[in-house]
Amino acid sequence: MSGAVAMAVVLAIIVVSMVVLIHATIRSIRNNRNRDRSIWREFSLSLIFMILFFASWIGQAIAQFQEFTDEALSHGQHPSIGDFVSSFSASTLENWQSEFLQLFSFVTLSALYIHKGSAESKDGDENIEASLRRIETAMGTLPPTAPTEPGETYRLPETPLEIEDELRRGAR
Repeated sequence: MSGAVAMAVVLAIIVVSMVVLIHATIRSIRNNRNRDRSIWREFSLSLIFMILFFASWIGQAIAQFQEFTDEALSHGQHPSIGDFVSSFSASTLENWQSEFLQLFSFVTLSALYIHKGSAESKDGDENIEASLRRIETAMGTLPPTAPTEPGETYRLPETPLEIEDELRRGAR
């Protein structure tokens, strides 16, 4: 594969990755936005991380461009933008590859395997639900809608109003 073709492939991968990430963020904001609240109030975490990502990526480009031109000039060569884009793209993909591999393996492995007591493991909710059921049974506040068979999951009330409704139903 020639250098120009390799550079075009690397650039295409970077551009497509960025477009997919930006599109997913915009789609998520559109689908989940409450019109009564500002975008910053509801999605500030994602927006801040996106701004930090682009700021650090631009900073990397500036620093690497300075290093690239200094090195080319020290060897008596004339720096070309095509060579810089190729070098910058390669270093970007190396960084992304290691980060995505690390994140992907962590997410996948923590979804598949359990480390008892770990916040990431799926055993935490089961223990909390079992403890809550024991407490509610002992206090006599177990809602009538709670499953009776062992192994059935019990959905915890999510809001104080739901808890109040459950208690009212149980008092009847």
